[in-house]
Amino acid sequence: MRLLSYASRRLLRGFATFLFAVTITFFLVRLLPGDPMLAIAAPGMTEELLARQIADLGLDRSLIVQYVAYLRELAQGNLGISFLRGQPVSEVLMARLPWTLLLTGSALLVTIVLGVPLGVLAAVKARGAVDRLVQMVGVIGQSLFVPSIGIFLLYTLGLWLDLFPIGSAVDPDTHGVARALSILHHLALPCLTLVMAQLASYVLTLRATLIESLGEEYCDLARVKGASERRVVWQHALRNALLPTTTLVGLQIGFLVGGAVLTETIYAYPGVGRAIFEAVGQLDYPVLQGAFVLLAATVVLANLLTDLLYGLLDPRVRTA
Repeated sequence: MRLLSYASRRLLRGFATFLFAVTITFFLVRLLPGDPMLAIAAPGMTEELLARQIADLGLDRSLIVQYVAYLRELAQGNLGISFLRGQPVSEVLMARLPWTLLLTGSALLVTIVLGVPLGVLAAVKARGAVDRLVQMVGVIGQSLFVPSIGIFLLYTLGLWLDLFPIGSAVDPDTHGVARALSILHHLALPCLTLVMAQLASYVLTLRATLIESLGEEYCDLARVKGASERRVVWQHALRNALLPTTTLVGLQIGFLVGGAVLTETIYAYPGVGRAIFEAVGQLDYPVLQGAFVLLAATVVLANLLTDLLYGLLDPRVRTA
């Protein structure tokens, strides 16, 4: 019952957060400078035809009426029609979403694969040369900004050394294994950008929690019973140290989503972030709203699952 009550509270909080994000997005989009009617108007379009199209899109109504209508359509799963493409926004975004999922998923996976051993190594060698090096690099890494990393990698590894492509997500006219390798080749720089931007936080958090766990009584008891230090670290201390980092992973998904928007813009990577960049320049309200709704739903869902997992792993959380 406590787990069910805990999950219900988290679901309500997640829904309220999502509704708040949708509302803020709706009104912020309409504060962008420029007139979307100029983007809608095609060459040679008469004023009568333009007025009819504006009425069809609902742009002649008040903001409150548009907002209520938007919520009603959103509740039915309708994200609207792109002003410029004339396609449903869901189709526009679904064509881009797999690329964003590939980028963020691979960046998160690489971060965890690298972060766990680095965090363990720093904790085991606490106050040693390795630990000081990890902390120094970690502090520098936390101060780096996604665009700075992206532009640096783009120039050095992409333009100067010509090791990786600097645009798109796959070479045209490739198939089978060649296409898969091309996708990985194009993915390398955007993925490395996101990994460099978030790895330091993960390593330093894991290091701190693991050092604390290694000093707990249950680790001392395991040592007294004859367990090797390796077993104490990996089977006892790390299991509890990973609980706080589970929350960090959920928070980092939000960072990944925001970072992906910037990264995809830098590398002309055809994901949802690139669609947002293009829609801003074209004042395509429905695509902007749909993209932000999709990203907000992803972040809220990721944090909700993280909360539920944390509550399942640690009964003290749901009891509190």
